[in-house]
This record gives sequence, structure tokens and C-alpha cells, in this order.
Amino acid sequence: MSIPPNFHRVTAELEEPRSCCRQTCHDCEFHPATRAGSAWDERMFAGTWQYRIMALIPILLLAAHTATAADTLEQSYAAFGQLIVTQFVTAPFPHPARAEGHKYKDKSYPAKDHYSDSTVAIFIPVGFRETGQIDFVVHFHGWNNTVAGTLQSFKLIEQLVESDRNAVLVVPEGPHNAPDSFGGKLEDEGGFQRFMDEAAATLRRQSTLKQKDFAVGNILLSGHSGGYRVISAILDRGGLTSKVREVWLFDALYAEIDKFLAWWDQERGRLLNIYTDTGGTKDDSEAMMELLKRRGTRFLSAEEAKVTVEELRNGRLVFLHTDLGHNDVLEKRKTFGLFLKTSCLAEIKISEVKAGQR
Repeated sequence: MSIPPNFHRVTAELEEPRSCCRQTCHDCEFHPATRAGSAWDERMFAGTWQYRIMALIPILLLAAHTATAADTLEQSYAAFGQLIVTQFVTAPFPHPARAEGHKYKDKSYPAKDHYSDSTVAIFIPVGFRETGQIDFVVHFHGWNNTVAGTLQSFKLIEQLVESDRNAVLVVPEGPHNAPDSFGGKLEDEGGFQRFMDEAAATLRRQSTLKQKDFAVGNILLSGHSGGYRVISAILDRGGLTSKVREVWLFDALYAEIDKFLAWWDQERGRLLNIYTDTGGTKDDSEAMMELLKRRGTRFLSAEEAKVTVEELRNGRLVFLHTDLGHNDVLEKRKTFGLFLKTSCLAEIKISEVKAGQR
């Protein structure tokens, strides 16, 4: 798919100035401390460093530009609420399992370019009501995408605001523009609990929320495509399983059926699975439905274009077949927003939102 430019990632790194010869600088004849009495002109040495400084200016300007990219992304959504784009210690990457990068179909994806970005976006919608407890929607992007690309392509922020749900959206950077489903540190034992602890701490420190002693409430996990894997790991060993009330799979059921069912059997939450004919998820979706039939578990199977709001709201296990394409299942018919509207999340009371804010 075509991914919009990534506005938040620094792609150039500053290197230490190279030594003036193959020796260390203080030991060579070019250094002023070791060339007393030589024919070298001090102006020549000064000019060398002036040249280096001049050469560094374009790099410094690029770094300054990319450093403000997060601010630019935040400002672009200011009318919808507060967007915080920051770096997490507990973000999926970097991770030891991708320290050497990743190889897929004979193509290498170096760690430096694809597994070193610890960006996390946190969004608080306009009109958010502070109740002492915050519910979260955590979305995981799929292959060949980024945080910025996900927000822009699938209009997650716009759909959250339009749904009038009282929740905070969190989108962590997965494999950066890479064909990989690995969830990094969020696949580690207790990794998701540590991640959510940092998300809460970030809100207390950087958000405009007035109540800083809030508790983490309900958690809804959403994933597109390869995002299924990290969700299944979170349900299996993330540490906050009892707080996960809903799981949404957007053409993402490629495997791990046993983990999704184990969570549902234990928590009796809401599992919504939308699948396409060509995205590679149809076989597993049908296999899961067949398994549910054999064990006598009730579920809803419907066409996505015909399912009603009430059916979605009341369904606990929902399988939606769609005629949409793989990259259309989130935004083209505003399905992400529909899932939000029919979720367990509380509604923002429009009458309490100040005039002109929405």
C-alpha cells in the first residue's frame, strides 16, 4: 500500500567528526599541539574546522526539521483534541529479537531503519470527561506502516471524535515500514502492563487533564492485518487480561485462534472480526466459526454491509464478511467508528462540550 510520509521519524544521524588522519587526532602532525615549528599556517587549520562546521549545517537543519515533525503532527490534530507524540521506554521497539533486523523474502530490513523507533501517539478527544478512570483504545498497525501513516490513512482520530466515545486512543509504533508482525516488548511477559503504566504516567505528566490520580479502566484492543500477533500475545501474557473488555480484528485473523478463544472463554468480552475474501484471513475466520459450532458456542455471522447497530452492540462473538479491500476495512465505511459507537465505552455528553470546541 502507499504510505504517507512519516513526519515523526529522524532518518539522519549525526556522526562524530572524523579524525584528520588515520591516527587519533592528538597524535598526528596536523594537530596544533604536536606541530610546533611546522610550516602549517594556523589559518589553514581553522579553515579545516570551518569547512567541517559548514558541512554539518545541512545535517543539523535536517535534524531540527525532523525534531519538530512530532509537533507538526500534534498541531494537525489540535482541532480534534490533544495529541501527544512521544517516545516510550516500554514501546515495542527496539527489542533484542530484532537487534540484527529482519529478513523477509530475501530482502533485509535493518534494525536501524525499521526496529529502532519507540514512538507512541496518545490522543485525548475534545470534550473528554474526567471521571477518575480512563478507558483506552489501543490500536496496532499492520505491515509496512507507521504511527503517522496509520493516523492519516485510516482517520482513527477523526472516527474516535465522531463516535463521541469517552476514551483515550493509543497507537504505538510497530515494525517501521516493514513486512513483520512481531510485537517486540509487548510480546514479553508483562510487557503490556508496563506499557500501559508508562501511558498513564505520560498522561499525568504531559496532558492537559486536571485529574492526575486516575485509574486505568477498560481497555479495548484493535489491530489491522499483522496487528493480530501482538494482540494475541497481550491476551496471553500481557498482564492486564482482566481489563481487556473488547478485541477488534480488522482483516487480521491470520493465526492464534486458541489465544483469542482462551481470552473470550475467561473474560466473556466482545470479539469483533471483520474479514475479506482476498486478505488471507477468510480461512482462519471460517475455521474459528466451525470450531465454535462444534462446541456449541453462539456467535453472529453477518455481512458487514448489512449488520445492524443493535446486532453489533449485543453481539459477543461477531464475524463480519465484507466486500471491502484489505486496506479499506477500517476507514472506507467508518467501521472503526462503528465499532466504537457500539462498544462498552461511555458517551461524551455533547451538551457539556463548550461551544466552538467541536
